[in-house]
Amino acid sequence: MAGATVAIGIDLGTTYSCVGVWRNGRVEIVANDQGNRTTPSYVAFTKDEKLVGEGANNQLASNASNTIFDVKRLIGRRFSDSSVKRDAKYWPFVLIKGRDDRPRIKVSYHGREKQFSPEEISAMVLVKMKETAEIFVGPGTTIKNAVITVPAYFNNSQRKATKDAAAIAGLKVMRMINEPTAAAIAYSLERKWRDGEESVLLVYDLGGGTLDVSLVVVKKGLLQVKATAGDNHLGGEDFTNNMVDHFVKEFEKRNHKDISGDKRAVRRLRNSCEKAKRMLSSNAQTVVDIDALFEGIDFHSSINRALFEQLNVDLFRKCMEPIETCLQDAKMDRKKVDEVVLVGGSTRIPRVHRLVQDFFGKEPCKSINADEAVAYGATVQAANLMGQINHDLLMQLIDVTPLSQGLEIEGGLMSVLIRRNTTIPITKEKTFVTTVDYQTVMTFGVYEGERAMAVDNSLRGSLSLSGLTLAPKGVTVINVRFEIDEDGILHVSAEDKVSAQKENITIMNDPGRFSIEEIKGMVEEAKKYKAVDLEHKKKVQARNDIDNFLYTMRNNIKKLQDAVDGTTMWLENNELNMAQINAKKKQLESIIRQTSKP
Repeated sequence: MAGATVAIGIDLGTTYSCVGVWRNGRVEIVANDQGNRTTPSYVAFTKDEKLVGEGANNQLASNASNTIFDVKRLIGRRFSDSSVKRDAKYWPFVLIKGRDDRPRIKVSYHGREKQFSPEEISAMVLVKMKETAEIFVGPGTTIKNAVITVPAYFNNSQRKATKDAAAIAGLKVMRMINEPTAAAIAYSLERKWRDGEESVLLVYDLGGGTLDVSLVVVKKGLLQVKATAGDNHLGGEDFTNNMVDHFVKEFEKRNHKDISGDKRAVRRLRNSCEKAKRMLSSNAQTVVDIDALFEGIDFHSSINRALFEQLNVDLFRKCMEPIETCLQDAKMDRKKVDEVVLVGGSTRIPRVHRLVQDFFGKEPCKSINADEAVAYGATVQAANLMGQINHDLLMQLIDVTPLSQGLEIEGGLMSVLIRRNTTIPITKEKTFVTTVDYQTVMTFGVYEGERAMAVDNSLRGSLSLSGLTLAPKGVTVINVRFEIDEDGILHVSAEDKVSAQKENITIMNDPGRFSIEEIKGMVEEAKKYKAVDLEHKKKVQARNDIDNFLYTMRNNIKKLQDAVDGTTMWLENNELNMAQINAKKKQLESIIRQTSKP
């Protein structure tokens, strides 16, 4: 397939990422250079190079402050967000406040201090997935188009920031689709559909950092999302964090020392807690054992499944709330759900599995791979968009917007233009009039959320229209247009109805949005560092080549020396005829020829 147009789907995860390629009429989930089908969403910087994936994760303990992970929890967020401040205490890397309240990550790279945005770090992971797919497809292949998945409950800023990350990575996003929707596509292709048959599917997607629940009606050729709910800051990382807090307290109680301020100690403890959490999915009890955790003090403790569940009882309760919300929004009784599909690594936690099973009174579907289903569905959608799918597998996808979109109006109320769980793409318009005589400017706050008062929702930016027609209040009419595209991204415009002068307005001050110039600058910087990394890789390879050559030379010299010593002793200790001497000479000549080969 070298040189061919290739369809790929990427699941850009909080903890792990996955890429699929459409080939020979089916999805191939691609293994990375270590043979694993999922890749850690980790990026590390050293004095010599940048590492992404397995390499970054493997050197975390020795280079913690320059190893970045969980960046999906930062993308499209403000530095001042309470969730960012809460997460930062568990991260060994330094997070600082950048321009417009954007979070920036400070690292040491090539011996110098360097700052990166979450979008740039995400772009590095996307490049890794892209290159993994290119190697799989074959030499000479350059992949430019992709379908990328995002949590269904990602807001407008997070979606746009993910699209920016793809642009920095040199990828054109054909479509962004919601993760549970992608999993539903994977499920749909697993089934053999009879004509007219349909199934009501609830996809429960609990990953490392987010929870999404979607109710989907599936039948041959059609996948329609009826409702979605979730929490874009709830996942396996939070369960691990609660374990860390527990053991920090236990260490302090035993040793009268607080390790919470030592980022390296906290990171080592967190690693051990992460392993313990995974062990508890299959074992009733496990240990947390760390040598010289803090000030040379060893730490050894145990945790059983009951204690783990007790530490996270509030989170488990939160894990069930989106199911009820989703069913209520869709006006659907739980008994009408035909199949429950669990997606995401955190659904392996026995308590989560049991809660979902008890709620619906049935065993969840196990026909699809929880780690790969999202990338699988994204790849199918990519092939669909590129016209590579045969007619029998073609599917129309109808998705919804997860959050209501609106404007702040007089009295601080939220005027909703597009309600949550409205089918997308969608365009809605609403008219507003001036509120004072001869008003020249009208400014609105653009909000996302479900509360009646705008201030209780999430401010996404401000929309301002100047040069209004001068008239008494109530005369000048402004038409505001909200449009949500197929990627779930909101575009806003406004028009003065009296003058008929149209003006497109973009949402300003959005921390998740970079200008075209900024993205171009990041792309150029990424190219520059790619060249530096490539040069370092060549140097390492050259060093390896000469080391291998020296190793071969040493072996050859030893073979020659052994032959010389052996032949010398043979000549000294034996009465030889001419035939024996000639045979030995030929043997030596053969050894010389073998050792002189490159």
